[in-house]
This record gives sequence, structure tokens and C-alpha cells, in this order.
Amino acid sequence: MRSSKWHAHGNVYVLVEPDEPLDEAGASALARGTDGVLEVLTVDGSDAAIVIWNPDGSRAEMSGNGTRIAAAWLADRVGVDSVRIRVGDRTVAARRLADGQIEQELGDVTVLPRETVGGIEVTPVSVGNPHVVVVGDPESITEVGPLLETNPRFPERTNVQVARVDAPGIVTARVWERGVGETRSSGTSAVAVAAATHGDGRVRVTFPGGDLDVRLAGGRAWLTGPAERID
Repeated sequence: MRSSKWHAHGNVYVLVEPDEPLDEAGASALARGTDGVLEVLTVDGSDAAIVIWNPDGSRAEMSGNGTRIAAAWLADRVGVDSVRIRVGDRTVAARRLADGQIEQELGDVTVLPRETVGGIEVTPVSVGNPHVVVVGDPESITEVGPLLETNPRFPERTNVQVARVDAPGIVTARVWERGVGETRSSGTSAVAVAAATHGDGRVRVTFPGGDLDVRLAGGRAWLTGPAERID
């Protein structure tokens, strides 16, 4: 089995090309001490299909940072700047920019009406995976995150963000990832935060791990950020 370790703003994944498909136990063992595993299923030129595993052995439908890492890995492997990464039924088109960052077209974003869950006002957002955005003090994520992740309103659990709008197009946020806990950064969380607080336009979302740039137009999202190999 070939493997490498990557990070995107401190969001660390192990990317593996296994000899046999992973199961929950195998993925959880490989993920120990990281934010998850990117299992490469197939590679066909500049296209690859992957499975994203959380540290607890559950599968994630989508990860912006994970797919960006996979895109950087594939671009290096085949020596091109534009690649496509498929996760389930969603395909992410990505390209390496002149400054080395990766721009991804993540696809459709759906923002649902605000509602109150467990006494907390939230905005549900789908970015191919489930999110709820709370506008408030990001420092409250360690209290709000676990309460909302496991609330019966979300039978499959959900990712949670607490965001503060600092200025038009500028947001500070922290994230509680489903099946992981608090992480330093999250790509789909950046999109969810931008969509819930701004709608269309360009938004810079600052996480503890760094900044991610989101562009929203016509119900679709583009995400730009770094991805680096560390081992």
C-alpha cells in the first residue's frame, strides 16, 4: 500500500492507494492522529475517484480540504495543472494556480431557511455534505458543536460552524466536523459559512488554520486554498 501525508491549513489527511479496499476498522487505524483518510479507488489520466474516511471509521460525503489535497496529489502525479476528483456522485474540477494554490469548483450549494435547534438559531446548508451555521462568537464552538452534531434533528449527524461577520466579505469562523471534532480548517465549512452569511459574491473565511477564499454565483461554489505534502 502506498501512502503519503498531506495538510491543508493544518487539516491533515493520509492519502492511500491500498492493495485491497479499506473497511471501517482499517480506515480508522490509518487515520489515527489525523483528520481522516483519502482512499484512492481509481486513477484514469487526470481523473481520480476517492473515498473520504473520518477518524471514527465513518465515511464523509465530501471534504473541500480533502478533495483539494487529492487534486494536488493527482496534479503532481500526472504532471498537469487541471484535474478532476470524484467523490460519490459529485465531481470536483480543480486547477493549480500560478501561486501554487488549488482552485476547486465544488458544485451546488443549498441554503435552507433558518430554524431553531436545541434552542440555537442555525442555518442549514448542503455542500454535498450537511452543515449548520451559527452566527455568533466562534469561541463557543466547543459547546455548540457537539450539541448540534448529535441533535436528533440531524439523524446522520452534521458539521457545525460558528461564524462572526467582521466586514462585508470577511468572516471569522471555527468548525466542528462530524465524526472528527474541532478541526483547524474545513473547505466545505468555508463554503457553508460564506453561503449562509453572504449569498453570492466573494468571501474570505478565516479559520484557526488560515484563510480560504470562496466565490459563490448562481447557487454554485468555488474554493481556493493550499495543499501541501508533509510526509
